[in-house]
Amino acid sequence: MVWEHMMVSTSRGEFEVFAKGTGEPVCVTHLYSEFNETGDYFADTFTETHRVYLVNLREAGNSAKAHYPYELGMLESVFDLEAVRTGLGVEQWGFAGHSTGGMLGIVYGIYFSSHLRFLVVVGAAAREYITFSEDCIYNAEHPHFSRMQELIENLKSTEATEQQKQEWKIERTKLSLTSPNNYEHYFSNQVIKKMSAIRMNFFNRELQLFDLTRKLKLITTPTLIMCGRQDVKCPLLYSQEMAELIPRAQLAVFDNSNHYPFLEEKTKFHQTYKDYIEELA
Repeated sequence: MVWEHMMVSTSRGEFEVFAKGTGEPVCVTHLYSEFNETGDYFADTFTETHRVYLVNLREAGNSAKAHYPYELGMLESVFDLEAVRTGLGVEQWGFAGHSTGGMLGIVYGIYFSSHLRFLVVVGAAAREYITFSEDCIYNAEHPHFSRMQELIENLKSTEATEQQKQEWKIERTKLSLTSPNNYEHYFSNQVIKKMSAIRMNFFNRELQLFDLTRKLKLITTPTLIMCGRQDVKCPLLYSQEMAELIPRAQLAVFDNSNHYPFLEEKTKFHQTYKDYIEELA
């Protein structure tokens, strides 16, 4: 079943949204991914129990363009999500974010907790996670740092073929799996995503000053934080930190996972999430 496509008119422009599932509404997005009707592996996790709205942020897919660079920032992106929520006629929804989507979720929780039923934050951080963590693959001391940087730059190319980009994307993902040989098993569905280069470039600048740790106490939304013990993108210590500083947050650690616990330990991940949601009922 493909995702339902819609264009949502808001006070901040038109945004491209894909919907799937039934039940309580949940918003899912990523800071620089471009989604389409094939959906998203992370978002698919929630479609069994919820009506999921997968949102293309500004400058991603067919969503509104940015008139000024600051409109690509995390806070402005949260304002856009609030406009989408209003445009959909949803009074309150959950938010689930993986990686930079989880970082965006933290910003969302700080400023609009009353509009969120719950937060699910997976493999993320509330502050810049590269400089002081040699376990992070984006740190120059990490053994796979150079290759990861090459792959990221390659994916921004406007001259490379789609086949080349797909090969680079697969290699990049394998660097963030505990068992790279299981890639084909984990990513067996026909999900096709692109990357918004302009959004990723802005994020790389914004990240250098990113630190919301002192504001985490302002999050009143029920929050579930999940992370793979071997996560090389946003190492576990950053999830532990968020769990300690967000009031009443719960932390679930997946011992046999890297950056994709929702695929690497799919059954356990889904059950952990389901149990948490049932506790909130």
